[in-house]
Amino acid sequence: MYSLARTLRLPASTSTSFSSILLRSRCAPLRRSFFSATFSAPHFSEGSSFRTAPLPQWNVPQRSYFGRKKKNPSPPSSTEKHRIRDHLPQELKPTASKYDDASHRKHAVVSTFELFSVGVGPSSSHTVGPMRAANRWASYLKNDPELYARVDRIRVELFGSLALTGEGHGTLNAIIAGLCGEEVTVTDPDQISVRGERVRSSKRLPGLGGTNADDGTPGKEVKFDDFVLHRDTFLPFHSNAMRFWALDHKSEMVHSDEYYSIGGGFIVQHGENPDESSVANLIEFPFPYRNGRELLEMCEATGKTIDEVVFMNECALRPAEEVRAGLLNLWKVMDESIRKGCSASGVLPGGLQVTRRAPRILARLAQTDPLSARKTGFTPDSKRNKMDWLSCYAIAVNEENACGGRVVTAPTNGAAGVIPSVLKYYTMFVHDADEDGIIKFLLTASAVGQLFKVNASISAAEVGCQGEIGVACSMAAAGLCAVLGGDPYQVENAAEIGMEHNLGLTCDPVQGLVQIPCIERNAIAAPKAVSAARLALHGDRTHRITLDQVIETMKQTGADMSHKYKETSLAGLAMHVPIC
Repeated sequence: MYSLARTLRLPASTSTSFSSILLRSRCAPLRRSFFSATFSAPHFSEGSSFRTAPLPQWNVPQRSYFGRKKKNPSPPSSTEKHRIRDHLPQELKPTASKYDDASHRKHAVVSTFELFSVGVGPSSSHTVGPMRAANRWASYLKNDPELYARVDRIRVELFGSLALTGEGHGTLNAIIAGLCGEEVTVTDPDQISVRGERVRSSKRLPGLGGTNADDGTPGKEVKFDDFVLHRDTFLPFHSNAMRFWALDHKSEMVHSDEYYSIGGGFIVQHGENPDESSVANLIEFPFPYRNGRELLEMCEATGKTIDEVVFMNECALRPAEEVRAGLLNLWKVMDESIRKGCSASGVLPGGLQVTRRAPRILARLAQTDPLSARKTGFTPDSKRNKMDWLSCYAIAVNEENACGGRVVTAPTNGAAGVIPSVLKYYTMFVHDADEDGIIKFLLTASAVGQLFKVNASISAAEVGCQGEIGVACSMAAAGLCAVLGGDPYQVENAAEIGMEHNLGLTCDPVQGLVQIPCIERNAIAAPKAVSAARLALHGDRTHRITLDQVIETMKQTGADMSHKYKETSLAGLAMHVPIC
C-alpha cells in the first residue's frame, strides 16, 4: 500500500489512510483489484463477533505512510480533505462533497419543510437521520424481490460520533424502527424503545421494510446481530456514519451500503452528492440565491421581503394553500410540544436523574401571574416575566425532546426549543400577532437556516453546538425581527447578531444524552434571540459584520475545533461531570 501511495504521490502528512480514500473512489476496477490482492472476501459465521471477522478496508489499522500506528485517530480536517483530493488523479477523486467550495452551487435554497420537519427526540442527527437511513435502506431491499428473498440476517455498524454517543441519543432503537419500516413523522414515539429492546434481546427483526402498502402483507422476519460500535473510527465524509449489511443463510453478503447523517435529520447515501440530494435541486426556483448578500440584493431589486421570497420559492414545490397549511401545522406541533413539556413531570430517562423543571417553573410563574394561569392554564397575557416564560417554553420543548417525544426539528432536535419558544413569545406578547405573522416568522427563519445549512453546517458532530444552538438562535432572531417590522437589512443584522455571540460553542453532552447542557442552552439562546432582534430593530440598517461573514467564521471555527468537542462526549462537561 505504501508503494502505491508513493506512485500516486500522496503526502505523508495526511491522516486519512490511503485504503479508505481508494475505497471511496469511483475507480471500481482498481479498487477491486487492490483489495482482492490484499484482503480476503468478507464472510460472517453465525453468531461470530463482527469486530473480529476478517473484514476489508475498515479493519485496517490507521497508520501513517511510514508505518507507525496512529494514536487517538481523529477525523481529517477540511484542509486535509482538500489536500488529499488535490493529489489524487482525476479518476480516483471522490465525488463532490459539502466540504468543497460552495461557489459552484446553483443556489442555497432548501425547502422549508425539509429544514423544519416533524420528528422524534432526542436528536435529529442521531435519532431522526439514522431512522430515515435505515428505512431507506430497508425499502431498497424490499423493492428488489430477488434481493429481499435472499436476506437472512441484518447487521449494522456505527462509526465516529454515532458510535460514541448513539446509545445516549437513542440511535440504536431508532435504526431498528427504521429497519421495521417506521416513518419518523408518524411513528409512535412510545414504541420506539420498546421495539428496540425486544429486537436486541431476541435477536430477531420482525417485518424488515415494514408492511406492504399494496396488499398489507407484513415484511419478513430476519435474524438481527447486535450493533458494532467503532468508537475510534471516523469515516472521511462525515463523523455520523452507518454501514448496513444484509447477509444470506450462509452468512455471505447480499447487499451493503453506507449512509451519513449530516445534521438536522438530513441523510446522504455513500457516493451521493449532498448538494443534489434535496428535492430543491430538482427544479428551478423563481428566486434562487447562494448567500445573504444575494438574498438582500434580490429583496432590494424586487421590493419583496425575505419571507415573500421564500414563500414564492416554496410555491414552486407545492400549491400556496399547502405551504400555508403546512407551516401552520408545524406551529401546531411546536405549540403542542410546549404544552406537553409543561404538563409532564418526573425524571428524564438515561441515568443522569435530571428532573423535569418546566412544570415547576410554570407553577411559580402562575403564582406571580395569576391572570395568565386563570385564563389560559399556562400561557401569559400580561407583560410581566416575559423572559421567564420564554425560558420555560424552551425548557419544556427540550425536556419533551429528551424523553423521545414528538418535536419539530428546528433546525435540529438538540436546539428544538429555541424557535418554538420565541414564536410562542411572539403569539403571547405581541398584541397584533396572527397566523400571517406565524407564517412570516417561519419563512424568514427558514431563509437563514438554509444559508447556514448549505454554506456551513447545522451538525454539531461537524462544527460543534454553534451549528445547532447558534443557528437556531440566528434563525429565531431573524424571524422575530421580521414580525416586529424589521426590513430585510435589519433581519439580516438580527441573524448575524444571533450567531456572532454563539461562535465557538462546543458540543459536549454529558453521558451522550441530550440533557446536560443541551436543555439549558435552549433556555439561554431563546432570550438571546429576542435581544438580537431588538438590537437590530434599534439599528440604522448598517453594520460592520455581515451574515455571510459570520457564517464563514462559524464554518472555519468548526473546522479548527477538536473532534473531542463535536458531539463525542470525549471532553468538556462530558469528562468533568461525575456520573453517580
